[in-house]
Amino acid sequence: MKRKLEISELIFKIISYALLTVFALACLYPFVYAVSASLSGREAVEYGRVVLFPKDVQFEAFAKMFGNNMFWNAYSNTLFLTFYGTIWALGVSILGAYALSKKRLLFRKGFNFFLVFTMWFSAGIVPQYLNYLDTQKVFRAVGIMDDKWLVVIAMGMAAMNIILLRNAFENVPSEIEEAAIVDGASEFQVLGKVYIPMSKSTIATVSLFFAISRWNGYFWARQMISNQNEHPLQVFIRLQLEMYTDPDQMTGWAEIYASDSMIYALIVCSIVPILIIYPFIQKYFAKGTNAGGVKE
Repeated sequence: MKRKLEISELIFKIISYALLTVFALACLYPFVYAVSASLSGREAVEYGRVVLFPKDVQFEAFAKMFGNNMFWNAYSNTLFLTFYGTIWALGVSILGAYALSKKRLLFRKGFNFFLVFTMWFSAGIVPQYLNYLDTQKVFRAVGIMDDKWLVVIAMGMAAMNIILLRNAFENVPSEIEEAAIVDGASEFQVLGKVYIPMSKSTIATVSLFFAISRWNGYFWARQMISNQNEHPLQVFIRLQLEMYTDPDQMTGWAEIYASDSMIYALIVCSIVPILIIYPFIQKYFAKGTNAGGVKE
């Protein structure tokens, strides 16, 4: 039998749901506007007539974007950085978290302190940039000329994600590990057959964090990748924005779509893959964050 809500509880629920609805609509509106602007005609966008739904619907902005080889090249570069960057960062984080979760690790408290210390203080952008330049010289010396690999390897660690994984590993019952060791399992077998399967939710969550970070990565990709053919999608969008807002580039502009429509079309296409993937791993998100963020 359901308990009848008191007036105060009912008012609280109504206000909470109303605020959550407003917040959700505020988060959703920019994406809806981007879709509408990308599908609207030039005059409707330039004169601000697009508010919610598209006006003077056209698909020329998407047609021109899909016909641009540089767009597909940037898309493939982003897929490269996201795929290999996530695998590399996840591998480094899992190994680091597994080691830090062991009480038998020498200087464990010190290593954990220095890991957390990097979340409080940073050397700054200039020292980090100089460090990446030195790494780039090493890559060139050994014959690796593709700067995308530099971005993949240099972005291979995030202290927060290692802490989430470490806490998840610490919650694995020690009896299971001891049983595996008695059966003759090595450290890598214990990690691969005990810890990883029992921390799938946290690993899925951390993988999502890494993937989104690599997919949306702009600053260091812009700074470290000099070859325009290796630029990822976010850098490509920024360069297109600079081009379409440059008055010299707009001379003789006669397309039926606005320059903003082209930019919004690029933004929509850059968001769609994340929107497709996220629902499939959403069930792991809250569970993984709680398992890694709360230490029993």
